[in-house]
Amino acid sequence: MRLKFLLRPGWIALIVLVAVFSTVCFTLLSPWQFRRNEETQVRNNAIQQSLSAAPKPLDQALPPGRAPAPDVEWTKVSVRGHYLPEGETLAWLRSVQGEPAIEVLTPFRLDDGTSLLVDRGYVRPVNGTHAPAYDPPPPGEVTLTARIRADEQDSKHRPLFEHDGHRWAYAVNSQTVGQGSGVALRPGYFALVDGQPGVL
Repeated sequence: MRLKFLLRPGWIALIVLVAVFSTVCFTLLSPWQFRRNEETQVRNNAIQQSLSAAPKPLDQALPPGRAPAPDVEWTKVSVRGHYLPEGETLAWLRSVQGEPAIEVLTPFRLDDGTSLLVDRGYVRPVNGTHAPAYDPPPPGEVTLTARIRADEQDSKHRPLFEHDGHRWAYAVNSQTVGQGSGVALRPGYFALVDGQPGVL
């Protein structure tokens, strides 16, 4: 019989392995991939809608103390207050458009006395890991339009650190920046829309 070699222990083990792998692919990996695709589609739709949507008042879009949920992320909001440059922190080891970048995070004190973390944009590093000179945030009261973003998570939960005369974070996370800078911040962060005061 030509297929008798399939009864050898090595071939039986290989057949069992292929069967187990196929089962795992269909029962675990396939649904995971479909979920990832759905999440990407939801995110892309939210970004597309935010391009033309008018900004909402912050508390209407995101009640105080609540972390941004997926259905709120990317919503444009309008806030008024002033920057707190003493709490400024730089985000370490970023990539924007496929090139190294440093994101500039500056706390922003609202007129009601609460504060939030504003991502002012990015600058390109110099000499590997050094921050270049960049414009400070404007002084005084300003009105900003920004998109709500969920906090990033650093799997190692590393605190802020000092480097090159700046305070740095491994992830854009309001709790980590708040603890390291001494400024109590609302959950989530807020990415400036182009053309806003202080944007980079």
